[in-house]
Formats: sequence, structure tokens, C-alpha cells
Amino acid sequence: MMNINHKKEDLKLYWNKINYAYPILDDKIFSDCTEAEYDEVQVLIVNLGVQIKIRDLVFVHIEKYLRQHVASSFWSKYIKTAEEVKGFQLFKSSVNDLYEAVSSFSPMLQRLTKLNSSCNDNKLIYGEKNLVLGFKQLVRATLLSQLPIDFQCIINQFYKISFNVFDNEYENSDMGEDIMCSGCGNEYSDCNCAYIVKVFHETNRKLVELQLLERLTGQVLTNFIQLRIQSHIQKVCTGTFDVSHIEALESWLNTTVMSWLIRIYCAGSSKPPPDDKNIQNAISRFKQKLTYYLYHSYTKTRIDQLFNIIIEYPDSQPAVDDIKICLAKTDLRPTLCKKLQNALETRLLHPGVNTPDILTAYISTIRALRHLDPSGVILETVTKPVRNYLRSREDTVRSVVSSLTEEGAGSELAEELAKFAAEGDEGDGDADKDEAWDEWNPDPVDADPKVDSNDRRTNDIISMLVNVYGSKELFVNEYRTLLADRLLAQSVINTEKEIRYLELLKIRFGESQLHFCEVMLKDISDSKRINSLIHQDKTIEELNKKFTSNAMILSAQFWPPFKDESLELPEEIKEHFEAYTKSYEALKGNRTLSWKPHLGNVNLEIEIGEKKLDLTVSPFNATLIMHFQNKSEWTLDELHQVMKVPITILRRKITYWQSMGLIAEKSTDHFVLVEADNKASVPSHQVQEMICEDEETESAMASAHDQREGELQVFWSYIVGMLTNLDCLPLDRIHQMLKMFASQAPGTECSLMELRQFLDTKVRTHQLVLQGGMYKLPKT
Repeated sequence: MMNINHKKEDLKLYWNKINYAYPILDDKIFSDCTEAEYDEVQVLIVNLGVQIKIRDLVFVHIEKYLRQHVASSFWSKYIKTAEEVKGFQLFKSSVNDLYEAVSSFSPMLQRLTKLNSSCNDNKLIYGEKNLVLGFKQLVRATLLSQLPIDFQCIINQFYKISFNVFDNEYENSDMGEDIMCSGCGNEYSDCNCAYIVKVFHETNRKLVELQLLERLTGQVLTNFIQLRIQSHIQKVCTGTFDVSHIEALESWLNTTVMSWLIRIYCAGSSKPPPDDKNIQNAISRFKQKLTYYLYHSYTKTRIDQLFNIIIEYPDSQPAVDDIKICLAKTDLRPTLCKKLQNALETRLLHPGVNTPDILTAYISTIRALRHLDPSGVILETVTKPVRNYLRSREDTVRSVVSSLTEEGAGSELAEELAKFAAEGDEGDGDADKDEAWDEWNPDPVDADPKVDSNDRRTNDIISMLVNVYGSKELFVNEYRTLLADRLLAQSVINTEKEIRYLELLKIRFGESQLHFCEVMLKDISDSKRINSLIHQDKTIEELNKKFTSNAMILSAQFWPPFKDESLELPEEIKEHFEAYTKSYEALKGNRTLSWKPHLGNVNLEIEIGEKKLDLTVSPFNATLIMHFQNKSEWTLDELHQVMKVPITILRRKITYWQSMGLIAEKSTDHFVLVEADNKASVPSHQVQEMICEDEETESAMASAHDQREGELQVFWSYIVGMLTNLDCLPLDRIHQMLKMFASQAPGTECSLMELRQFLDTKVRTHQLVLQGGMYKLPKT
């Protein structure tokens, strides 16, 4: 070993030789030192035993030089600019300059590697065993430690321009005769796409060699591609629900986006090198991330459109299928539930939407969400506000029942009812369930554990609508009322159609629930037969010379209660009805008729001069105009006296004849018959209102509230009997006894809450006394 106790002059000579071999120590880049001269210096360093110190010293000076010169020069080009072409050139220039600066260190790194191999030091160089890799790590660390605020701007512009060229190549390979190139934006005579592609590949190659590609551009690329994915989804999928887009989007991602990324990582090659696992892993990670983002963005787009998708279902089933696929690959299930629920509440559940429209949307929602999520959990969660809102609307039940018995295409509930009957005829549903046991899936994690999963999965549309109110009886009673209205309103009754609907409803709701409706239809056919027999009576034949009548004879205990309206008929009409009643009594023995004069239709022939009218009007309007036959002028008070009808109703009803031009108001509440040549002058807007009034179809049945009040009165005699015999009873005991003894007629079932309200009403009217939770009769 050489003695190092040399003179000062000798050490200075040694240092000059070392500095000559490693000029970076004197802040110089290039060296004129030949290989032979370097070998002499390396021998000197080895003899001195300072290889490690020299290596570390060189790296200290390299780091200083990179920080002060290379990094500052590199980042000086990252200027925020609105010109994309300028940003493209700046990024290209910065990478080129950096690559040349780093390449200039190659001779020195070779010497350091040679020097480092002469000692047995296993120390990591900036975390790397290889000295060159350690140098690159130093370059990256130095650059990234000085990131400017807006460095992503020109990187984004560089990749935006290159992607436009690449995307144009895939989507518009047949450029036709267009004047402008959609890739670079220039005229075709000055197309710059080839230059952009060349610079693009060259720049990426240099970044890959410097191992700066992901560190410098990774986040910019991710953000840029995500924006491209979003814009592509919006362009392809907006407003179209009848086509599935998943495969097309996946194909676009693989052929366009991923091919572009592979060329970035592989310096222009269309396939990653088979032996480079790092690049393969990087591309694989990027693809996973972008694929998830594609599904996530597409799902969010479809969730925003889900209300319209549901309204258009089943035409929009491909879109629902796409959402179903995407929900399994993303975590957007809670988002879907929340947004769809908000959309339903905002766009559907308000007074401006008619109840039939809400029901139509609700039915579409059930069908679409059942297809989307067979478990029924999403449906249960989303439609809860809809069910609550429908429960608050008075006409919901009637709208449902009307839809169940509508004719023609488009009546979804009628189709559902027929479908239910057809499925019931096909065989045992339990056998199908047993065969499908291997297709069972557990409920999602957001399912309510208190709800039976089988009930949630098997509830059909009609069951869900019934469950809004929780009672079949309510729907059956509403159908009974609706059937009564239809039978009374039609001049020619199609009993075959009504029987067909009744049979379908019996399959769905049971025979016993609809027995009263069977009797109602039987009354119609019996009425035809009885009418023909009564018309053979000589007395009736004589009366029929003036006018004929056909009665609809109803079994009072089986029909819903009618509106309680008063109407005094003209004497000749009453005489005709009395004769009809006597004939009926003679035919039936111990039965009689109780007429409802305000119900039915009257066919009138009116002649005034040369003017003739054939009209079908209500008994009220017929009675009203008949009084003008004998007396041409009437006041409302006089009409009130003879017809026994409230003046307010008279004033409203008489407008029909005013609109026909037969009656005119001479002065306030004073009306006269209009002669043939003297048509009354009625303002056009008033005539329109009059016509609308006449066309308005009013139910002959009592309102649901009035009916319910009457039904509950059935209980009163039972309750009085209970309390007479047992003195006092609590609410629960009264309810149990009523269920046993007073629930034979339809509509007489009563919930505990409804019974409490009924009994409290009796307490307020002093018909009952409540003491200590016990009800009893007041002492007389």
C-alpha cells in the first residue's frame, strides 16, 4: 500500500488529476481526459483507497449541478399558455433538453461504474444497487422536488394534440373530401399529423428511458383520459335507451385509449415487450383503473337518466341491462337509490301530476327495478315515498281499479291481471321454485332483515298496489262501487265483458270477496227478464202509449249505498212508476220496489215550433224541462217547491238547458222558455262552461267517506248489545268480538285504529262513556 503522507504539493497534483478525470467537480460537463489518462487516475485513486469518497463526492457535485442548471432549465419551459401548439412544442423541447443533459453524464457514469467495481462496497446508491439507476433516481428526485404550480398545463396540451390525431386515425380513417384535418386541425395540404406522431413517440421514448413517464405524466394522463371517457360517454349515450352501449364503450377503451397508452409506454410499438414486466404491469394497472372509471362514469350517466329510462320501460330495457352490469362492478348502488328517489319525489309526487300518471310511472318503476334488481331491495327502498304519497291521495284506489278493468292496449294493470290468471292456469308455482333452487342468491347487504326476502321477490305489481293500503277489501269495495257506476251509466250494458273481468278478479282476490259483484251482474240480467214480463201487463201496455219505461231492479243489500238526493217527479211519471210497482208486486209476491228517481237516463223528444231535438238526459234535467211544458216562466224558488231540490243545485243544473238555447234567464233567478225563433244570447265562454258541466260524469254512489260511515254503523247495534250484557269492555275486547260476529258483509272489517276513532265519536256525542280505558253505555 502506498504511503499517503506526501507533501502538500503532491496532494494538490493528485487532486488536479482526479478533477481532470471528473470535471463535474469543477462544474464542467465535458472532459478531454482520454481513457488512458483516466486509467492512470483510477490507479491513483485505488492506491489512495478513496474510491468510495470520490464516488460520493462526485454524486454530491452532480446533485448540485442538476439542481442549479438542469432542473431550472427544464422547468423554465413550463409556462401556462392557452395555445395548444405552443404547449406541445414547449413540452417536446423540455424533454429533449433534459434527455441531452442527462445523456452528457454517460461517460462520467461509465467511469464511476468502473471505479465502483474496484471496491467491495455494497452500499445502495439513492436506493439502487446499480449506479446508473441511482443516477436516474437522483435526476427524478431533483426534478420533482422543484415542481412548478402549473406544470400540468403544457403536458396536458401535448397529450391532447397527440390523442386527437390518434383518435382521428381510428374513428375517421375514411377522411373523404373534407377540407380540414380533424386530427391536427390544419388543411389537408398542410396536415401535421405525421410530425405530431413522430414527436409523440420520440418524446415518450425519452421519458421511458429516464423513467420519468409515470412520475411526470401519470396523473395528467389519468385526468385527461378520464375527461375523454366522460365526453365520449355523453356523446354516445345521451338520449338513447334502446341500445346497449357497454360493449361499444369497452371496445373503444381497448382499441383507442389503451392502444394509445401502449404506444406511450412502448415508444410507438403497438404491443408491450414480452420480457419487460414493469411496462406490462404499468399498462395493466392503468387499464384496470380506466376500466373501472369507464363503468363508474357510464353508471353515473345512466343514473342521472334513470327516471326517463323507467318511464320508457320496457323499450329502454337495454339501458337497464347496462346499469345492472355496471352496478355489480361499481359501488354506486346507494347513489342510484338516493338519486332515483329524489327524481321521483321532484318530478312525480306533487299535485300537478294526475293520479293515473303517477300509477303508470309507479308500475313502470316496479317493472324496471325488478329487472334491475331481482332481490327487490332497490325497489323497496326507492318506492317508499311513492307508496306514502299514493296513500294520501283520495282517488288512488279508484284509479287502480279503473286501470284493472280498462279495455284496449296500454292498460298495464289489466294486462297484469290477465297475466296472473294465465300463470295460475299453467300449474303449480311451487314446483318452479323448487326447480330453481340452484339459482338462489342471498339478499344484498342493504336489505332490511325484518322483511321476508321471499315476499320481497315474489310480490307482483297488483300485490304491491294493494299493499299501499294493506287491504284487499278496500280494493274489492272500490271495484264494487266502480262496477255499480258503470252498470248504471250505460244504456246498453255489456255483461259478458263485465263477467270476464269479474272472473279475472276472482282468481286474483278470491271468490268470497266478489260474491256481491256476482249478484249485481245477475240483477242486470234479471232486470231484462222482469221488464219483458211486466210490459206484458195490460195496465203497463196502456201507460206505454204515452211513454215507455225500463227499470233496473237492484238487490239493495248487495249494491253499494247510493247518494242521498231528493227529486220530486211529475205526477204522470209517478203514476207510471206506481203502476209498474203494482205489476212487480203481483209478479214477485212479497217483494216491492223503492224507486231512486234521480238515477237513470231519459230519452226526450222536444219540439218547439219547427225545431226538434232528440236528447238523452238525466232524470233531473228531464223533470226540469217538463215543468216548462205546462208553464213557460219559472223562478228558482217555484222550481224548488215543486221539485224538492235545493236552489243551489237548481241554479247549477239549469245551465244545461241554457246552453241548449231552450231556457233563458229573464232576470235574476227568473227563467223563461225560449221560443223557436228567439234563441237566447249566452256568452261563448259561459256556454263552454255549461257544456263541460253537462259532460261531467258524476258517480251515483255515495262517497267513500259516506259509505264507510254507513258501514261502521253496522257495528253500533252489536256494540250496544255487548255493553248491555257485559256492562263495560276495553277496546281490544270489543274489536275481537266484532271480528267474530259482525264481519259478514263486505266493508265491515275494521282496524283497531278505525274502531277507536268510531267509538271516540260516540263518546263525544254522549252515546258512550269512557272510564279507565273501559267503554260502557251512559246511565239513563
